Amino acid sequence: MIHPLAYIHPEARLAENVKVDPFTVIHGNVQIGEGTWIGSNVTIMEGTRIGKNCRIFPGAVIGGIPQDRKFNGEKTTVEIGDDCTIREFVTIHRGTTDRYKTVVGNGCWILAYSHIGHDCIIGNNVTLSNSCQIAGHVVLGDYVSIGGVCAVHQFVKIGEHAFISGGSLVGKDVPPFIKAGREPLSYAGVNSVGLKRRGFSNEQINGILDVYRYIYNKGLNTTQALQFVEEELPISDERDEILTFIRDSGRGIIKRHSKTTADEI
Repeated sequence: MIHPLAYIHPEARLAENVKVDPFTVIHGNVQIGEGTWIGSNVTIMEGTRIGKNCRIFPGAVIGGIPQDRKFNGEKTTVEIGDDCTIREFVTIHRGTTDRYKTVVGNGCWILAYSHIGHDCIIGNNVTLSNSCQIAGHVVLGDYVSIGGVCAVHQFVKIGEHAFISGGSLVGKDVPPFIKAGREPLSYAGVNSVGLKRRGFSNEQINGILDVYRYIYNKGLNTTQALQFVEEELPISDERDEILTFIRDSGRGIIKRHSKTTADEI
């Protein structure tokens, strides 16, 4: 299963049924789970942990040292879960002393030419379309989907089940369950289609819509809206997740789109 033209460091640990194609280099202190395929011309560097049944396509570089001037050679890792697809020329950098690791969850699709910077935490079943650029320290919740050619600013958080339109610049936190688009990036409604596909009931989706009506559509500031939602709307897991996310936001959340003169022309 290991092509003779691949180089595997003697201290790398590959499980059974790992297939490695020619001209790939796997450094020491690497672990790869069973059933994973590593395509040709892939470089897997020290500190990388890859789970079971992953597919790593040609040209990917995983575990490169962080693009961070403060990095001083610390022992850090990249940890990739099971059943992930990492397409051509993706780069994923290991952590720094902030988290000591970069994490990609299970079932993720990281498409061609995308980059995941140091100390990112990527949840399960996340999709990054082609050429997404994720800066360091970013946190993406489960089932986040990001369209092609997006750039996400360092330290941004995107809540679970959020959908980001292609070509977006993400400089503020994006709350869970919503769609975001336009420039500057703005609230564009609840991600109802995605939620239905993942088994959310109409009652759950309507509850989420009610929360966001008060956050974005009633003319309240964020503090007022959160207070009203907590005091007046029925308790639910989704309601409480939204409240917690917004209250914990370090960069502030995206706003509702405001029509400008340019829009009216």
